[in-house]
Amino acid sequence: MTEYSLHSEIKNWYKVSGDKLEVKVEDFIVDILRDKLLIEIQTRNFSAIKKKLNKLLLNNQVRLVYPIAKLKWIVHVSMSGQFVRRRKSTKKGKMIDLFDELVHMPSLIENRNFSLEILLVEEEELRCYDGRGSWRKRGASVKDRKLLKVCDRIVFRDSRDFLEFLPKELHGYFTNKVLALKLGISINLTQKITYCLRKMGAISIAGKKRNELLFQVS
Repeated sequence: MTEYSLHSEIKNWYKVSGDKLEVKVEDFIVDILRDKLLIEIQTRNFSAIKKKLNKLLLNNQVRLVYPIAKLKWIVHVSMSGQFVRRRKSTKKGKMIDLFDELVHMPSLIENRNFSLEILLVEEEELRCYDGRGSWRKRGASVKDRKLLKVCDRIVFRDSRDFLEFLPKELHGYFTNKVLALKLGISINLTQKITYCLRKMGAISIAGKKRNELLFQVS
């Protein structure tokens, strides 16, 4: 997997005096060692780091740091790397988008040694029309991602912290459709949220209403 500039720039932003970078712990290289806390920065694809985290969590406290682009600037460059144009992306990331990745390993939240920190950032994405990218990007491939600014940060330590994503007016039983409507999000993302909350023990299945599952806060 390509490691973009975003990874090293977040590492440099995150480190404090006394931290050690790129330290070998057991069989792995860890981004940051802060006293007894191991800090791993993952800019995408939680499934790729799941095995590493599971092994490190057996004997260590581990924090996973994940950035979400609250604001993204897209810079197009030519095949030779020359600047073409810069525009603001219409897509704005939100804290709730973390479930797109968390769905790959929600049960880690139950581990007392694990914590997850989300950074809402402003970033710049460099693209080149080289025909190697996806059809969504019209053939343009992503050449780099760069950190411009950290706007906000929040740490999740246990399943109770994730109940903050549920609307305050949500009482009793609820379905995915009800939750999607109240949050103003897609059913697909809602299903990821309820799946994660179930796996970490924050909510449970209370029954069914026709063909829909009924959930309740555990």
